[in-house]
Amino acid sequence: QTFQLMQKGETTGVFQLESDGMKRYLKELKPTELEDIMSMVALYRPGPIENIPNFIAGKHHKRKTTYLDKKLEPILKKTYGVIVTQDQVLQIARDFAGFTYAEADILRKAVGKKIEKLLIEQEKKFKDGAIKNGSSPLIADKVWNFILPFAHYGFNRAHAACYAMLAYQTAYLKSHYPAHFMAALLTSDLNDTDRIAIEVEECHKMGIEVLPPDVNESLESFTVVQDENKKNNKIRFGLLAIKNIGAGIVKIIIEERKKLGNFENFEDFVNRIQDKDFNKKSLESLIKSGALDKFEERGTLLENMEFILGFNKKNEKDKLSGQTNLFGFNNNQINHKINLKRAQDVDINQKLIWEKELLGLFISAHPMTKLRPSLKKFVLPINEIYNHNQISRRILTCGIITNLKKIITTKKELMIFAKIEDETGTIEAIIFPRIISLTPKVWEENRILIILGRVSDKDNVKKIIVEDAAEITEENIEKTVKNFDQLRSNLPNGQKNGNVYYR
Repeated sequence: QTFQLMQKGETTGVFQLESDGMKRYLKELKPTELEDIMSMVALYRPGPIENIPNFIAGKHHKRKTTYLDKKLEPILKKTYGVIVTQDQVLQIARDFAGFTYAEADILRKAVGKKIEKLLIEQEKKFKDGAIKNGSSPLIADKVWNFILPFAHYGFNRAHAACYAMLAYQTAYLKSHYPAHFMAALLTSDLNDTDRIAIEVEECHKMGIEVLPPDVNESLESFTVVQDENKKNNKIRFGLLAIKNIGAGIVKIIIEERKKLGNFENFEDFVNRIQDKDFNKKSLESLIKSGALDKFEERGTLLENMEFILGFNKKNEKDKLSGQTNLFGFNNNQINHKINLKRAQDVDINQKLIWEKELLGLFISAHPMTKLRPSLKKFVLPINEIYNHNQISRRILTCGIITNLKKIITTKKELMIFAKIEDETGTIEAIIFPRIISLTPKVWEENRILIILGRVSDKDNVKKIIVEDAAEITEENIEKTVKNFDQLRSNLPNGQKNGNVYYR
């Protein structure tokens, strides 16, 4: 079960195995034993990474494993003729060139630290030792050039074993206890909204529902909750994950629940929470994040904020004074009534913007969901940009801008890096100065755009180089999509392929 998870590349949150490149290689490798994971964590670094395709081909018998010299076979047989760890380099130096352990370690330092004088000395010593050990000068030279590139960046087997063990353990937990693992992962990244967004997206892929914060059910951190069928397949947002909510007020809310049970209604909540940290900022964040949704609509609560806080402070003052009322009841034993002035319900789009601001992601819904039926025939969902070989192709996609980074180039021109998100995933879009000059008004956060661009995978990270963009709303969607789709019909025959546009 653990290796099946790795073979599918479902390793977000798994130690050392969660980068896009690593996921791609895991799908190709289809690991079946710990040794495979050791090899991957050792090879996935500058220099050795070039040997991963050979290693994978060797495992699946898609190439014949050969050795420059028979002395190398016992050292490299387990890794299909590929040098994987530093230890193999040292063993080659000993068995092939007759080095002692101490001499092999000097070689390691010379190559690893690129000490030129020492490297020249070691090269001569290595080749002389190999020839003395029965090798020809040509093979000695080939073996030296074979080990040199790896030795620059070699990873030792002990580290690879430790890393692989942690990778296996985290993958085991994810495959056997998915909801609990993801809740723990989300908790560990409580203050990193970018990571939380990635991990919530992973929960959705795993079929785990992530629920918004709730003053009656949330704890400090992310918590697994049971549904009506007693299955642990939902995670509740922690109260501390809400921006502007301090540990003090969270502790008060949870302790009050433990002492007297859940809050029956909003009136009960306001009467029972008496603390200096229950202020405008914390109340506003609780409302906007949806933590009080089960009691009252967000618009009504926001409209009555000043009244609610005044009511709460009066209650606190009365309780501290120890007054009794005309009937002899102490104010700590009764709840005052609160009458809220009704206000207009908040639009779903505004709720989503608040959730993104305070929780780091959209929880109630996604702004793209209602537009998807109209877009389905024309645009590529973002996750499919990653799932298929779209490199250098022109694609049409659509998403909401969730983050913008503006820089000034050396030519004093504006350039933008935008994070584009739909309900299937996120991707970075790069907008060069010329495109900004043609589409200056669309580059603002929370705008939904249709984007024409080319897919790039520089540094093994897929991005969109934007060539055109326009804002989409429910009112203009049909016209905008039609205008962009016209580009497809204008392409020469043979260049049309559904949603994909070739340069």
